[in-house]
Amino acid sequence: MSNIEKIRYRLITSDKTLMDALKLMDKAAYKSLLVVDNLDLFSGIISIGDIQRAIIRNMSLDTRISDILRSNPKVALEDTSVQEIKDLMLEFRMEFIPVLDSTNRIIDVYLWEELFVKKNIPPKKQFNLPVIIMAGGVGSRLKPLTNVLPKPLIPIGEKTIIEEIFGRFGMYGCSNFYISVNYKAELIEYYLKNQNLPYQLSFFKEDKPMGTAGSLYLLNGRLNQTFFVSNCDILIEQDYSEILDYHKENKNEITIVTALKNYPIPYGTIETGENGQLLELIEKPEITFKINSGMYILEPNLLEEIPINQFFHITHLIEKVKARNGRIGAFPVSEKSWKDIGTWDEYKSKLV
Repeated sequence: MSNIEKIRYRLITSDKTLMDALKLMDKAAYKSLLVVDNLDLFSGIISIGDIQRAIIRNMSLDTRISDILRSNPKVALEDTSVQEIKDLMLEFRMEFIPVLDSTNRIIDVYLWEELFVKKNIPPKKQFNLPVIIMAGGVGSRLKPLTNVLPKPLIPIGEKTIIEEIFGRFGMYGCSNFYISVNYKAELIEYYLKNQNLPYQLSFFKEDKPMGTAGSLYLLNGRLNQTFFVSNCDILIEQDYSEILDYHKENKNEITIVTALKNYPIPYGTIETGENGQLLELIEKPEITFKINSGMYILEPNLLEEIPINQFFHITHLIEKVKARNGRIGAFPVSEKSWKDIGTWDEYKSKLV
């Protein structure tokens, strides 16, 4: 089987939409697609980054792929050596690279997993920033399991949920974790302190339920650099350094990681005008929303805006910053790049 046959499920034509590309990426569990005009004529490469930048520019998901294709994608030619191909893929973190002949036809494709021992593409860059994990909730959506185990210690394979989160941030060099605890706090601390994890763990305890951000006042004066905040029941499949770059480049005080959530309507919808006259009939449309995923990047000055010992959600902080015209950004990830394993359905699907 030729390499072009191996990635046939990652081919897309330039007349398809950004939503079509997102769905195919999620289905194939890859972050880039090969764009072709016919069976083997190269048109371009579209990556999740291309789509994210289009969404940030407020472009519609109905936009054609052809409208955002890069003009000079990285490709190999017939005389490009395998070492040169590997160097290109490493430098630009490419899942695959097509080999073209003089007529722009695809004669071969090199895949990352065939050229490199490590199957996962390395992060764009390393950073060692503090990470706050909000782990104080009761986990009511996972009862009765959480009657016995606190949500952060629910198993995912051979690890717990919170260890999975540690590991994902650890890939980028993060080693300092601040864990907000309340429900079954002693059990969480006892377990994690006995795992010999290669991280610095600091626990801070709220004496009563204080919302999704209320306990952060306890860190005021302890952090002096940009930091991540994550719920303890979500997993994000995304290069975190790209989210950080977006946060810094836009000088945001808060960046919300948003997941695109698509809702198909199984009926034809009708739009009417004056006197009920039909304007448009749309057969089984789909509506897409940006959902708050539960991961954020914050600047340390915001800790001063958390009220002392009061119930306070992170959405309250967002509204507070918005009211004074502070910069708040939203970084989008695809629907299946966000796993909310705080619900039974998602938790069970993660275990399968």
